[in-house]
Amino acid sequence: MTRTTAVLLAAGAGTRLGLGPKALLPFRGTTLVAHAAGELLRGGCTEVVVVTGAGAGEVAAVPLPPGCRVVVNPRWQDGMGSSFAVGVAAALDGQGHLPPADGTVLVALVDQPGMDAALISTLIALHRPGRITAAGYRSGHGVPAGPSGTSGSRPPLRRGNPVVFTLAHAAGAAAMASGDSAARAYLKAHADVVDLVDFSPFTDGADVDTPADLHLLQ
Repeated sequence: MTRTTAVLLAAGAGTRLGLGPKALLPFRGTTLVAHAAGELLRGGCTEVVVVTGAGAGEVAAVPLPPGCRVVVNPRWQDGMGSSFAVGVAAALDGQGHLPPADGTVLVALVDQPGMDAALISTLIALHRPGRITAAGYRSGHGVPAGPSGTSGSRPPLRRGNPVVFTLAHAAGAAAMASGDSAARAYLKAHADVVDLVDFSPFTDGADVDTPADLHLLQ
C-alpha cells in the first residue's frame, strides 16, 4: 500500500485577514489547523507534517490528532515557498528517503475549509504512479460553480489545492519553490504529468484570505 504523507502549510501570519495566524481561527468547534489535520488523516494520509511559522508557539500548543508532527519554518516570512520546502524535506525524511515509487506527498493549505476527508481520499485514490494529481475547480474564489460560464459553456477547470506528488516530484518542486509561488513554477514546467480532478460539484476550493472570506468559516 502506498504511503501518503501530508504536508499542511500553516505558517502564514494572516496579515490581510488581520486576525492573527489563520491556523488558529475557530472552525467547527476546534481550530482550522486541527480540523484540517483531522480531515487529512481521515482521508487516508499516514502522517501529517504541520509547517508552522507565525505564532509557532501558539500553533504548537493546539491539540492535534495522533499522527501529526509539527515542524517550524524559521524563514516563514520569505513566503509560502520556504514553508513548502521545509514541509517536503520533513516528509521525505519521515519516509526514510524511500525510492520515488514507494510513496507520495500530499500538500494542503490550512486556510481551505472546504477540504474534507472525502476530497482527500478521492485525490489519493485517483493518483497514478509517476504523475502529479491536483484538485481542480470550475469557479472563481468563493463563487459557487454554476452550470455554465458567461459564454454558455462550462467554466474552465483551474488547478487548486491539495496536490499529490510522487516523492521525486515533491523533491523537484521543493528545489524550485521560492517566494509565495510554492510549487507553481514546477507544476507549470511539468504540466504534461499533472492530472486535475474536478471537485467543483462539492466545493469551490476557496481559502480564507481577507475579512470578506470569513463567511467560509460559518
